[in-house]
Amino acid sequence: MNAPLFALLFAVTALGSFAYAADPVTYSLELTSVGNRDIDATLKATSDLQSLRRTGPLSPFGLVARARADVDRLKTVLEGFGYYQSSVSIKINGLLVDSPELGEALTSLPKGTNAQVAISFTLGPLYHLGRIDIDGDVPEGASSPLGLSTGEPAVALTVLAAGARLQNALQERGYAFAQVDPPAAYEAADTPTLDLRFHVVTGVKVNIGEIHIEGLQRLHESLLRARLGVHTGDRYSPSAIEKARHDLLGLGVFSQVSVQIGTAVDDSGGVPITFKFRERLRHAIGLIAAYSSDLGGSGGVTWTDRNVFGNAEQLTLAASLINLGGTDTTGVGYDTSLKLLLPDFGRANQSLQFTVEALKHSLWTYDQTALTTSETLARKISSHWMVSVGGAATEETISQTTGEETIDTLIDGVLVPKVVGVDTTYYYTLLAVPLNVAFDSTNLATPLEDPRRGVRASLSVTPTLAIGKPNSTFLINQLQMAGYFDLDHVLPTGPGRTVLAARVLAGLADGAGELSLPPDQRFYAGGSGTIRGYVYQSVGPKFVDPESTPIGGTAFTAGSIELRQRIGTNMGAAVFVDAGQVSGSLRAVASEFAVGAGIGLRYYTPIGPIRLDVGVPTKRLPAPYDDAFEVYVGLGQAF
Repeated sequence: MNAPLFALLFAVTALGSFAYAADPVTYSLELTSVGNRDIDATLKATSDLQSLRRTGPLSPFGLVARARADVDRLKTVLEGFGYYQSSVSIKINGLLVDSPELGEALTSLPKGTNAQVAISFTLGPLYHLGRIDIDGDVPEGASSPLGLSTGEPAVALTVLAAGARLQNALQERGYAFAQVDPPAAYEAADTPTLDLRFHVVTGVKVNIGEIHIEGLQRLHESLLRARLGVHTGDRYSPSAIEKARHDLLGLGVFSQVSVQIGTAVDDSGGVPITFKFRERLRHAIGLIAAYSSDLGGSGGVTWTDRNVFGNAEQLTLAASLINLGGTDTTGVGYDTSLKLLLPDFGRANQSLQFTVEALKHSLWTYDQTALTTSETLARKISSHWMVSVGGAATEETISQTTGEETIDTLIDGVLVPKVVGVDTTYYYTLLAVPLNVAFDSTNLATPLEDPRRGVRASLSVTPTLAIGKPNSTFLINQLQMAGYFDLDHVLPTGPGRTVLAARVLAGLADGAGELSLPPDQRFYAGGSGTIRGYVYQSVGPKFVDPESTPIGGTAFTAGSIELRQRIGTNMGAAVFVDAGQVSGSLRAVASEFAVGAGIGLRYYTPIGPIRLDVGVPTKRLPAPYDDAFEVYVGLGQAF
């Protein structure tokens, strides 16, 4: 055979072998449990074989390389939990990943056949901490945040977190340049024990030096200087600096607030700090949309100026059409408003808001046209507490069915008596002084985030003078409380994936009888805000008229419980039960309670979840409130 022909045959054979070897394979995976939920979850999250399994086929040798990399990766996880004599075994079709026969076995797999990958673990003994020493000059009492004790498991994350806590504690004491190195670990010769030695350099104790502000465009620097919670000469404290940064971000004017800490003492003898800002676009336009089968659709637009005069004053104009086609509406209404918010009014963390709102409701319960002007002074007294006081004046016209009469109606040439409702129109001037105390421990960075933990509660007391027919003076008391419980510690789920939410509502009107109160000041229940599954405002007392018009009550209690489950990245589901009653007192009467239950879907977006709920009443009301179910669509969670 001549040389050129031999070379050609060799090339063809080599290329054929290469093509055969490069055929992609897919695989199934079995990851054995080690009997510890936290370790299992971390192993699963760390394994590339697990996380990349559905990304598509890969070459046989690519699968082997991925498996070999997983051995070291998973061994590191086990060591991080204190199992320093552990081992990881990964087999593919029964062969260890280091087996020389594995590559040929995978290339020989029939097309379309999954490779079988199995990962198992041998933990070995759990190591514990022995002696814990600190090498360096540490002020008396400053080492207590280390939080480690002899005999506890030698979990790497716990040990590293202890060093970070110690460093942070030193910095909180004013040692801005304190440094705690990762600890040196020494294994005992005869027992699974690790001795630790932390090397600490404390440095000098300093104050906050010059404070610099960069990046402002329209916002006045004087506002920020007055609002800052830290000042030159204060003791250096990372938590105080971070609190100041977070507070400035809460003004709503900035898209980003960052802090740069100096690396040396400045001329003032302190550490210089630079706050760097990036302002948001001054103007914003937003769309409003919602739907429920009882109230119909609503849609509108908002326009916001985030910085009217240069001091973060916020002007918001909103206009919406409401009551579009609902089963409990009698015509199209509107809701328009103008709001001007003045932050840091008179002092830091105190705001003054002026509001003008025009509203028209066309409901089965009543028709209302109202114009309200109000001002509210609110003060944030801590990270969790807020108080406010205000004044409001409302001019309104309300028409409601208050009785019935019989009229003769001509039907086929014959006069037939017919019972019809009699409407009464009321004209009111309402003067109110709302007082409110609110508590929020959910610690959300923005209102768009879903609450996972904590409590939200508010108590409002509103003395009101109603000038009309009849005149009345009354006190409206309302309590709202909601709790959020992340179930990641009791279920095999990640943080924020499964959340149980519960809510309690209560209201009481003192000083006026049921019919002495203006209809819009009475309490009603039913609908997306109270008891899903029931027609809007259908729960509670009703007039004896042909349409059984709800008249509301002077007392209201309700509660909700909802289980929220994230699915994948953007989807979610919910199961809920709502219950409540409207009456003349807060005394709970089981027979008067209306209970609704249902399920919902959530689609999570950067501006909050889009919510679709379907609620079903457990006890059908008489016609015309006997709907079999209600549908609700909106932005954000129900509560």
